[in-house]
This record gives sequence, structure tokens and C-alpha cells, in this order.
Amino acid sequence: MRYDRTVHLDTDFATAVSRTREALAAQGFGILTEIDVTATLKAKLDHDMEDYVILGACNPPLAHRALETDRSIGLLLPCNVVVRRDGDHTAVQALDPNTMVALTEIDALRPVAEEAARRLDAALAALTAGEEKV
Repeated sequence: MRYDRTVHLDTDFATAVSRTREALAAQGFGILTEIDVTATLKAKLDHDMEDYVILGACNPPLAHRALETDRSIGLLLPCNVVVRRDGDHTAVQALDPNTMVALTEIDALRPVAEEAARRLDAALAALTAGEEKV
């Protein structure tokens, strides 16, 4: 089972992060956390790697519905979105929300996962609008 939804952008990293934030916001997601993996690995391990950031995106109504169904689902929240350099392009990857149904086997989470997937897909599609497929 694939657990990601990925698009590649022909843009610089900083622009991709900014555009990703905007596309997520347009779909009702706020950013709760931001982890600069590149800076963290450099500071803690003196390791150099490509630009890589993890955005913890949350749509409060969807998170509320999921938590009302299963309090432990917080282990799989927020929706992680990765923006990273990938060769000459920038990859934007979102964890497939349907993963929470597959992992938990709680069928009542399916409507929440499906709506979250539709919103994330719309955000990813907005990022690639007008770009050639890579």
C-alpha cells in the first residue's frame, strides 16, 4: 500500500514551502508544527542534507471528528506534509489519510479519511496547476 500522495514542482524550495502553506490553508488546514530537518540534522549531527521540512497540517473539524471516533487516533495526527529538494525539483508529499483506516481497521474513520484525502488532493493539485508533469 502506498502511504503518500506526491507531486513534484519545478520551483525553488522556499517558494514551494510558501505555496504549500497557501494551498493547505485554502483547504482548511493550518500548520501546527514545522520541523526543519535539514537544520536539525546539521545542528545535532553536523550532517548536511538537501532542503527538507515537515509541516504538521491540521484541519480542526476533521481532527475533531477523528478524535471523537477514536481518541488514540491522535497518534496519527496531524497530517504530515513534507517539502524537500529532489534533484532539480521540489517534492511535496502528504501522508495518505486513508492510512489511518488501514492501520486502525476502524471503518468509522473512513468518511473523515476520505474528506481529508479530497482536501489534500485539492491542495496538491493547486500546487501543480499550470506546471508540466515531472
